[in-house]
Amino acid sequence: MKRRIVVAFAGLLVASSFGCVVTQKADSGVVPENINAKFLADDLKPEVWVNRFEVESREIFAHQKEIVDAVNLEPGDRIADVGAGTGLFIGPFASAVGPEGKVYAVDISPRLIDHLNERVASEGLTNVVVIRSEEKSVELADGSVDVVFVCDTYHHFEYYEAMLGSIFSALRPGGQLVVIDFERIPGVSRGWMLRHVRAGKERFTDEIKRSGFRFIEEVEVSGLKENYFLRFEKP
Repeated sequence: MKRRIVVAFAGLLVASSFGCVVTQKADSGVVPENINAKFLADDLKPEVWVNRFEVESREIFAHQKEIVDAVNLEPGDRIADVGAGTGLFIGPFASAVGPEGKVYAVDISPRLIDHLNERVASEGLTNVVVIRSEEKSVELADGSVDVVFVCDTYHHFEYYEAMLGSIFSALRPGGQLVVIDFERIPGVSRGWMLRHVRAGKERFTDEIKRSGFRFIEEVEVSGLKENYFLRFEKP
């Protein structure tokens, strides 16, 4: 059985316009100033973000099962949830890979790292390991993963070229990168998305391809209307 490692950069870098100074032109590719400042703050209150991220009104939360199913995990797989934030996916991933698998809950936020450790302990998630990443590195060993899952997070990469390079290095040959992010369509997407998300699907796809990945497919996930699901591969 081919073993796969999923890296999900999900919760921490989930789209939020709170406190961001938006200076970019439409679809310019420029990251909004201070986009991650609140997540890096020492006084961040994890319970506030749980109440914002883990609610039925959030598409990713409401259709969590469909997303996990689309990743196609198998028992024994290793999964890293990069940008795990409040831990939205760590429970379902831990269940999907079973006791012989592994979930890496990775985030850049010191306070959310504390929260993740507490959640892992309280839920008895013995196959979950919490890792603090950096803004330019996922802090995973070269060739140690073969699926990277980035959910509502890619647009938060302030140094996306470095992060993509780190992800590429962490993937095994033939490994996959899954990116879920917000549609950014002027006249269709909500105003806060247009202000907060620096670019649309096409630009993000081009950036990822320029980093050495091969585009495989766009996956239709039931219930996702404001988000898209893309799959790439490391040659």
